[in-house]
Amino acid sequence: MELFTFYNVENLFLPDIKPIHKLDPTKSGLRNWDERKYNNKLFKIANVFQLIKEENGVLPFLIGLSEVSGRKVLEDLVKMDPFHSEFGIVHYNSMDERKVDVAMLYDKSKIEVIDSEAITFFFEIKNKNTEYYDTTRDVLYSKLKYKGEIINVFIAHLPSKREKDVNKPKRDFILAEIRNRILNIVNSSNEHVVLCGDFNENPDDENLTNILYDDNHNKILENPFNELFSTGNFSTFHYKSGLLFDQIILSKSFFNDHNNIGLSFQSAEIFKSEKISSRNKQFSGRPFRTYAGTRYLGGYSDHFPVFVKFKE
Repeated sequence: MELFTFYNVENLFLPDIKPIHKLDPTKSGLRNWDERKYNNKLFKIANVFQLIKEENGVLPFLIGLSEVSGRKVLEDLVKMDPFHSEFGIVHYNSMDERKVDVAMLYDKSKIEVIDSEAITFFFEIKNKNTEYYDTTRDVLYSKLKYKGEIINVFIAHLPSKREKDVNKPKRDFILAEIRNRILNIVNSSNEHVVLCGDFNENPDDENLTNILYDDNHNKILENPFNELFSTGNFSTFHYKSGLLFDQIILSKSFFNDHNNIGLSFQSAEIFKSEKISSRNKQFSGRPFRTYAGTRYLGGYSDHFPVFVKFKE
């Protein structure tokens, strides 16, 4: 069995330099984000993967992450238990205004990275003048070899639903570009595709339904998180609404009993262990987050991790 996990880790920043004046802006944008809080956060994120290992018997062989700021935080993370520096890192600095990126960790004993790139998006915001553009988080693409077979992995953290969803056109554009890339792979090869991330959309939203089909309405991808969402399972919350923005979408090849990869889809799950859930009865069943607004709670993340289980 193998696990593929995606986890939005909620603002994993290096500690801030102590501001000269109390109200000076900080790099992280977090309040009093110091060494102690950073180390506590790292310990907690690493512990989530230890808990996943204890519950499933294996560590994920591939991990997609979002809301990480820079490579150093990833280097600090993989030194800890249960990774023991046996996991490699694929990461590029994006031009996101908040300086948060997506990244991939991989078990070096199982995975060979053949190629990787950051897919960057620019959005003009004023009179088509190149001096005025808006940037967002990159989509991370990696071409991997596992037991002689190729897996193409796309990791995304799409622009958020804020201010009456002003970012929807950006999400539409990014997902259309990813869909084109996936179509090229599926139509020209027998290679396998995983698209995962925090899509800021639920599985039944139009974008995430459209991406499953080619131009002839043939299904090319499966989203196993559709069923979880339809039965009231959520990875994050906004006020009273449960959301399943965190998803792992797979090419049809993982559902074919006759594939050569030795990996076939078994199940999709949201890892919502009580140990990483809110301690507040009012928010029972929700993730135990690091911050609520500016108030430090000392939790893990405002998202639960999601994973797909493969049979070998």
